[in-house]
Amino acid sequence: MIAEVRTHRVSARLHTPFVTALRRTQTVETVVVEVVDDEGNRGFGEAPQVWQVTGDSLAGSQACLDGPLAAVVTGRDADDLVPLLQEVGGAVAANVGAKAAMDVALHDLLAHRRGVSLPILLGANNHRVPTDVTLSVADAAVLGPAAMERVADGFGVLKLKVGTAAAADLERVRAVREAVGPGVLIRLDANQGWRAREAVETIVAMEDAGLDVELVEQPVAARDIAGLAWVTDRVRTPIMADESVFGVRDLTEVIARRAADLINVKLAKCGGLMAARTLLDLAAAHDMGTVVGSMMETHVGVGAAASLVAAHGTTVTSDLDAAWWADASPYDGGLHYESGAVVLPEAPGLGITAVRP
Repeated sequence: MIAEVRTHRVSARLHTPFVTALRRTQTVETVVVEVVDDEGNRGFGEAPQVWQVTGDSLAGSQACLDGPLAAVVTGRDADDLVPLLQEVGGAVAANVGAKAAMDVALHDLLAHRRGVSLPILLGANNHRVPTDVTLSVADAAVLGPAAMERVADGFGVLKLKVGTAAAADLERVRAVREAVGPGVLIRLDANQGWRAREAVETIVAMEDAGLDVELVEQPVAARDIAGLAWVTDRVRTPIMADESVFGVRDLTEVIARRAADLINVKLAKCGGLMAARTLLDLAAAHDMGTVVGSMMETHVGVGAAASLVAAHGTTVTSDLDAAWWADASPYDGGLHYESGAVVLPEAPGLGITAVRP
């Protein structure tokens, strides 16, 4: 039985500032939930603070986890996973980050109870998952050397943040391509920073320049599905929806309007592993490409997302570098990075045994 639910505020300093069209940060601020059963087994989940995307705050997520979500699971059978997750999903409106945290913690707890890693619980025996790595928004002169450093670190897919100034984005991409050569994949993430017309103009200019961009993520505002479809219809480069798709209703609209070629599924955006699997299956049924991504979160959230990729797979390399940015892990145990991949522990669950004080 589930005996206790605890929450922890976690702050992890980044070794390099993380800069996008939406924000700049030097730290990751998050809430970690710890679910403990009557045998002392523990499961961890994470609710990152993402003001600009989900609107979830540390205070709100912690209150939700300590209150209504804890009330749902306390005293319940930890092996009764699916009914528990259904009740968690219906316990409160919105609060997707808190729901995702509880979803992951319950999965992690069950994996600990069964003595298997989270990838094995989810149906796979793969514990190594390739990831891209992000290049923060910066001047072209800075991006070239930064890209070469990331390639030297072993990453073969670079995600370049754009969208702050369309006129300069072409030169930023050109600088990165010239620095790394043709053998490295480059994808772009505009984080809603362009208007539809300038998105098309910028992407077509990159195509004409032969810069070989793998895909462009969320070129326009999240709710501008018409604009997203307009861009997708006018460029050759594949377009990926991120902030436009939280759940099944959003994805259904994107599919119906042929608004994107791929989707980026994030646990803290859709509500957890169970919801994420539904989105991946729905996308696959309609021949849409898939990526599993992460917010700026720590080894708990990234470990869960990587475990999902290990078990489910995606059509292109996923976006799981968030914990790589941390100066040090705030946990005992858990994942590490090696040669452009997330390496998941074969220990039970996420392999995390404690939150460091």
